[in-house]
Amino acid sequence: MKLTTAEEQLMQYVWQHKKVVLKDLIDSYPDPKPAKTTVATTIKKLTEKGFVGYDEIGNTRLYYAIIKKENYFSKQMKNMIKQFFDNSTTQFASFFAKDASLTKEELQKLRDLIDDELKQK
Repeated sequence: MKLTTAEEQLMQYVWQHKKVVLKDLIDSYPDPKPAKTTVATTIKKLTEKGFVGYDEIGNTRLYYAIIKKENYFSKQMKNMIKQFFDNSTTQFASFFAKDASLTKEELQKLRDLIDDELKQK
């Protein structure tokens, strides 16, 4: 399931801070901050989608991520590869290596990662 830009922005904060209250989420925005109801609606949608859970402590909800960032990112990358690169990771890697303006050092690191993966196979 894909998140909206607003949902993804809140999830980034939740992933980074593990457990947060609504005030923390509002404070994470630059000025001018969104209305409390706007942030509350977004976090409610994330809860309904199964991305966020919460514990109630008195009148306060302590929100936490249910879906791990790595799992969400991996699924989004797979969908992007399927949609834009005919489900070919080779086409994606070729595009990435040629068009991402990587430095020589970054390409070497990428090559080292691939070499390490090949050794494990």
